[in-house]
This record gives sequence, structure tokens and C-alpha cells, in this order.
Amino acid sequence: MRNNSQPQSDVPIDQPTEARIAAAVARYGADEVVTRSIALMGGANAGEDFLLYVGGRHAQGLLDGAPPLYWPELWGARALLHVWNQQAVTAVIAGLDNQAWRVREMCARVALERELHVATKMVELTSDEVPRVRAAAAHAIAAIGTTDHLEIIAALLKDPEKEVRRAAQQSRDALQRRVTLPGSD
Repeated sequence: MRNNSQPQSDVPIDQPTEARIAAAVARYGADEVVTRSIALMGGANAGEDFLLYVGGRHAQGLLDGAPPLYWPELWGARALLHVWNQQAVTAVIAGLDNQAWRVREMCARVALERELHVATKMVELTSDEVPRVRAAAAHAIAAIGTTDHLEIIAALLKDPEKEVRRAAQQSRDALQRRVTLPGSD
């Protein structure tokens, strides 16, 4: 176990995530970044430099000996907001069942961004124990759901957590606009 705070490579660890992922794509290529991100989501080692690309300064802490917990899985999923190919679909869907709520939330965000057809799974996540996961599921349903999902989102308008109620309101409005309900002019 190393115990230093200096990055071990020339990875731009203090740059925003988007810039770090762009640098990773420049170094490895988009398909390789997706492949390594999927590996992280599955608990595999994708290389120390790659971990720094996806996790930044926080990843340096892991390399210095901090417990990894769920962070590499989360960073792998988050990278998929910035780089994508269809190879990642299965990993994102699997991540929706991850025991770590941050991974479930991020995979819901990726499903929204990539418009994955996982509405049934998003409906399940609307009853997740973590409010941020419920809110992310509501947002995803707005992008991929149908009129059949309006009732599910309406139920979230009574959620005990304000952030979930806000997400439900935004999602209901977005879904209604998207599906252009008859008589909603």
C-alpha cells in the first residue's frame, strides 16, 4: 500500500470528469474506454491509470490505500455518460440492481442519457429505499416511458421526500409533452 498524494502518472486527475474521459478516449480509443468502464462495473481491475481517468483525485486515494467500496463501479458507470457503445447496455442494466445505491442511481442516469428501453426496471426503482434512486428512475421514465407510466409517476408526487416529488412533477410534465396526450393542448 502506497501512502502518497502525488498522482502516479500524467493523467489530468484535477480536471472535470468530462475532460478526463475525453483524455482517456484520446489515449485508449472510445471502444476501449467503454470496455474498461464495463470491467470496472463488474468489479475487475481496468488498470491504475484508467482508474485515475474515471475517478480523478478521489481514485488516487484508492490507489494510496483507501477502501474502494463501490467507487470504481460508480466511476465506470459515470464514464458511460460521456462515451458509449452498445456493448455497455448489459452492464448498465445489471448496474440497476447493484447493492450500492450510488451505482443504481448512476445507471439510471445512464439509462436516461442513452434512452435505454428499461422502463420496467425503472418502475421497480421508483420504490427503491433511496430517494435519489427513485428520483433518477422518475427522470428516466419521462424519457423512455409511455402513457401507461403516468400513474407510476403520479404516485411519486406523494413521496415523503421533496426531491422525489420535484422529480416526479418534472417527469410527469416531460412525459406528457413527449407522448403528446390527446386533449393536453
